[in-house]
Amino acid sequence: MLGRFLSNLRPKTAEQRELARKIKAITGFTPVRISPYEQALRHHSVSKTIHANSGSKDSNERLEFLGDAMLNAIVAEHLFKKYPFKDEGFLTQLRSKIVSRESLNSLAIKLNLSQVVSYDKKALQNIPLRNSIFGNALEAFIGAIYLDGGFGVCKKFIIDNLLRFHIDVDKLEVTETNFKGRLFEHCQKNAIPMEFEASDYPDGKNKIYKVKVILNGEPKGQAEHISKKKAEQIAAQRTFELLGLSSE
Repeated sequence: MLGRFLSNLRPKTAEQRELARKIKAITGFTPVRISPYEQALRHHSVSKTIHANSGSKDSNERLEFLGDAMLNAIVAEHLFKKYPFKDEGFLTQLRSKIVSRESLNSLAIKLNLSQVVSYDKKALQNIPLRNSIFGNALEAFIGAIYLDGGFGVCKKFIIDNLLRFHIDVDKLEVTETNFKGRLFEHCQKNAIPMEFEASDYPDGKNKIYKVKVILNGEPKGQAEHISKKKAEQIAAQRTFELLGLSSE
């Protein structure tokens, strides 16, 4: 009875078997249920409406919600045990660095998850989507692992495949992220006039902020982001790199 049930869940088509092979290459295990992964790797730009009244689609957005909860809980527990004498503020800040949209996007690419996500290539022309599409898919993928293998398998994947292999938590602990503040300090110390030149433009339903750092009247680092504060931080970081101040 159980064997018949499992046989109905396992990959049947050649396409599903190929997806199962790719999932095993990423996770280290063969999925039992392939359907959660198919949904996790389907961006809303290529999904179909499944409930006309609500407008909901068969995309990865619901699984993203589940995966986000799993990721935050497991990372929080890992940090809680790793740093037994650190306060709440430290743990919160370090967790935020690990689960930030940029970090998750980068992780998804390192895991080659970006190679198996189905999406409309035009979606990458949208800056907010380009900055989050693969990170969102990783969260949905984690949700699929939870549905397929349960909490223990999900936790093992996050600890072994992400935190221990692709994220250097000790290095992240001392990584300075406030480049805007550091740049202000550098300019004050060296009497360099500094300002942020900002503009914005619409991009669908979003507003994109374009920020440029001006030092002593000369343009330096530039960045675009849906968040003005984030654009300023990235522009400041790029200015640091242009000036060779990254290790200052």
